[in-house]
Amino acid sequence: MAERSLPAALRRILTFWRRSIQARVVASTVLLSALVFTVTGWFLLHQTRDGLLAHRVDAVVAEASAETAVARSRLAAVPGTDLDVAGQRRDLFDPIKERAALRGYSVVLSGPVTATGAPLAAGDPISSSGLDVTSVPDSLHQHFQDSSSTAWTYARVRGKGVAAAGVPGIVVGSEVRLPADGQSYVLYYLFPLVDEEETLALVTRALLTAAGLLLVLVAGMTWLVTRQVVTPIRMARQVAERLAAGQLQERLRVRGEDDLARLATSFNQMASNLQRQIGQLEELSRVQRRFVSDVSHELRTPLTTVRMAGDVLHDARRSFDPATARAAELLQTELDRFERLLTDLLEISRFDAGAAVLHLDDVNLADVVARVVDSTRLLAEPRGTRILVDAPDRPCLAEADARRVERIVRNLVTNAIDHAESGDIVIQVAGNEQAAAVSVRDFGVGLQPGQSALVFNRFWRADPARARTSGGPSLGLSIGFGDTQLHGGWLQAWGQPGKGTRFRLTLPRWAGQTLKSSPLPLVPEDVEEKV
Repeated sequence: MAERSLPAALRRILTFWRRSIQARVVASTVLLSALVFTVTGWFLLHQTRDGLLAHRVDAVVAEASAETAVARSRLAAVPGTDLDVAGQRRDLFDPIKERAALRGYSVVLSGPVTATGAPLAAGDPISSSGLDVTSVPDSLHQHFQDSSSTAWTYARVRGKGVAAAGVPGIVVGSEVRLPADGQSYVLYYLFPLVDEEETLALVTRALLTAAGLLLVLVAGMTWLVTRQVVTPIRMARQVAERLAAGQLQERLRVRGEDDLARLATSFNQMASNLQRQIGQLEELSRVQRRFVSDVSHELRTPLTTVRMAGDVLHDARRSFDPATARAAELLQTELDRFERLLTDLLEISRFDAGAAVLHLDDVNLADVVARVVDSTRLLAEPRGTRILVDAPDRPCLAEADARRVERIVRNLVTNAIDHAESGDIVIQVAGNEQAAAVSVRDFGVGLQPGQSALVFNRFWRADPARARTSGGPSLGLSIGFGDTQLHGGWLQAWGQPGKGTRFRLTLPRWAGQTLKSSPLPLVPEDVEEKV
């Protein structure tokens, strides 16, 4: 139900996904490949980034150390009589700023630092033009409270012409001492990592492009490889479907000598054997049907003669001695049984030949049951069997052949009488707008597991030693099953040892209508079905 509520396009996609092995294999391979490429790309990007940063850190630290060394040498050459702090700061900072501008980085010279690390008010930091001095992180300021060694850290470099968040960079700090006041100052070199960021973006784009191309290549290769395997399987499926439809001459084309070719050869051999076996069975069935039909027709003429002679003897039995009169009665009974047997055999031959036809009319199953009960009551009463009918007051109609439906019900009732063990027989009738049904329940010995599928076979009997009150051969249920199939209905059996047997006949309300359910349950309500 959930799938039916989906859009038609999505349902088609899901149907294609379920039915196509090739699509599932290609999709699975692409997903696994994408996962491998993602993990590999992530590892490569991290390795590339770490390598670029390590190389850049070594370079900027070396450059900052060289600038600091030059600055210290210049400060060492200043005369001791020069006490102009501001002039010394400018002479120290300006050359460094000019070189920094040419080389693409910025520089900050902080004011003298107190013992607590706070800059003196008299010495505000000076920096490259356009640089935000807050780009120098506090952690680096904190470092020079306790140590005078060169230190570096990552930071965001902010300033004019740069996004508000700044650009990633490396800040290197080195301490110098001015001779004019003897205070320590810190030179901060701010190196932006724009080139490295662009290089990493270029590597990322290259990896994504390569991964996309590789995924397309993997998908194409997987599709080609699976096509070589799936195509013969699809051909085998199509041929198998045509074989199942009755086209027994269909065969697979064999190409090459690989495993698929050997599979096709074995498939063709199997199809040939099946065709031969089916042909033999069809011929045997045709011979059997012809034999039954011929025997039935050939016996009809002598049976008519014997019947005439038997009728004469039966009519004159009162003038015979008791033994002869009894023999005449037995002869009449056996002739009746023999005639019913021939009639059933002829009916079966018509089923087999496909010559059975229906004479359709609206049939009230309740009336059919009433007629059958009246005609079979004489068979049930000597055995102490009561026939109980549960039918609604309204008609239970079905468009059917009245003669055949009555024959089905009669066969079910007489079969129930034979197996009721002097118990009651319950007949239920029900109907709705889609179907009408009749169920016949006896409370005899029942059926063993698996026998419910055999009861409609010709000449099959659950207990061959059981005497039959109805006197007919065990063809009634088989003929009833054939009559039911002609109507497009259901004839089903249920039984349990010691619980009796129930047969259910279900007919569609209109001829040609497909049955979906029955108005009556197959399993009786008073029985708990075994799982």
